[in-house]
Amino acid sequence: MMSWMKHLACHLGHTQCRRVSHQVLHGRGTIFALSSGHGRAGVAIIRVSGPSTSESLRQMVRRIPPPRKAALRRIYHPQSTEAIDKGLVLWFPGPRSFTGEDCAEFQVHGGAAVVTAMLTALGELPGFRHAEAGEFTKRAYMNGQLDLMEVEGLSDLISAETEAQRRQALRQMEGDLGNMYMAWRRRIIKCLANVEAYIDFSEDENIEDGVLHHARSEVKVMVGEMKSHLHDNRRGERLRSGVRVAIIGEPNVGKSSLLNVLSQRPAAIVSPIAGTTRDVVETALNIGGYPVLLSDTAGLRETGDAVEKEGVRRAVERAKQADIKIILVDATTFSLDHTNFEVDKFVSDHLHDLGVTDRTKQEDREAGRQMAVAEDAVQQSEDRHTVLVVNKCDLLPSWNPPCPAGDVPTAALSCTTGAGMKNFINLLAERVKLACGNPLSGNPSLTNARHRHHLTQCVSHLESYLNLEQDTDVVLSAHQLRKAARELGKISGKITSEDILDIIFKDFCIGK
Repeated sequence: MMSWMKHLACHLGHTQCRRVSHQVLHGRGTIFALSSGHGRAGVAIIRVSGPSTSESLRQMVRRIPPPRKAALRRIYHPQSTEAIDKGLVLWFPGPRSFTGEDCAEFQVHGGAAVVTAMLTALGELPGFRHAEAGEFTKRAYMNGQLDLMEVEGLSDLISAETEAQRRQALRQMEGDLGNMYMAWRRRIIKCLANVEAYIDFSEDENIEDGVLHHARSEVKVMVGEMKSHLHDNRRGERLRSGVRVAIIGEPNVGKSSLLNVLSQRPAAIVSPIAGTTRDVVETALNIGGYPVLLSDTAGLRETGDAVEKEGVRRAVERAKQADIKIILVDATTFSLDHTNFEVDKFVSDHLHDLGVTDRTKQEDREAGRQMAVAEDAVQQSEDRHTVLVVNKCDLLPSWNPPCPAGDVPTAALSCTTGAGMKNFINLLAERVKLACGNPLSGNPSLTNARHRHHLTQCVSHLESYLNLEQDTDVVLSAHQLRKAARELGKISGKITSEDILDIIFKDFCIGK
């Protein structure tokens, strides 16, 4: 069999695997579950999916309603024929349903007794069973209704707690990210087809001139596009999991007070005694529509106390891991020359004094040894993700904040009176938005470490292809292209394994 035919057979094999999985899943009976939230509510939605769904409608509402139209029906127990409730019933014959199978929804009153009676009645029907976590969505994937990226987008949409997270998840669920990856995959397969054709037909001189050169040029373009997509400062992943913001500074400068003000609750103990905070205190916030994981840390100083020393170590570690660092200083001890204040230099020196940065790297940067424009760009990016905050301004008779030049933004406030807090929150919101980007503008961002891994592997295979000799290593070249296409297929689920599916669907709730 010729190489391109083998490739086609391989692709059909993956489709056949999906069909086999569908048949296995389809043979596991009809599932049902409470799809709306648990607890007392006005309305509860119970979802049913599987080959015997229509039977549940016949036995519990007497007749099947028109497809995709809500019908008000009295609902009966299938065995005792006793009325359970009166509610809306919807019928979605497959494949035009969420799972691709026959589906139904019972929208009943949300009392615990009604829900229990409904679930008990469905459980007594032959071939019916309670759904496992994420099983409805898993069936939708197995039946080709969703690909893996759309599944992950749906999971993120359900878990979204901020407006920006909702927008990003909806964009992924609607297929924007998947379409971009699949377009790359189609281009790789086209290049592979050209290389395979060259292998099979070059000796017969039935192949166009320059076919390998064209494939090579196209791969170079794709490598550039993929690297640009990968080098996004992890904006999408930050937005998905939350921007890590650490409040750092010397003891007793008001770090815990600032955390409490921002979280609007006494999340951390506040005391005039220096060194009160010994461990990292973390709270989740919504700032400007973006998710933030805000950490209060131990005061950074030299200490002989073993417990406090461990707290300082953890504080330094959290500061180094943070996407944004809030450097808090005390206005009563913070001295500056308004006429000659370099905020970038102050922050750089202060981070070293606190033990967060390495002095050697700073001295190298200042001395200019082996430093290029790229190093300056990295430093400027780091500065944009650092905020200098002067606290306790209310303790000074007068405070005239400077207007320093530099990349590090500054703010002055009082955690006691609230003065300057609004301006600081706006400033922090700008930094958070900068770290995450706009989820609706430009190409969709990487949102998942799984995607990043497979895309990185894809780039590696494409670069291996480019490093091979075009004429002499053409068979090996085709193998590298095939592996690159396979990595992209793993992202969307065109090529997958049961272990990967278990990991992806485990976070779904019952009924979804």
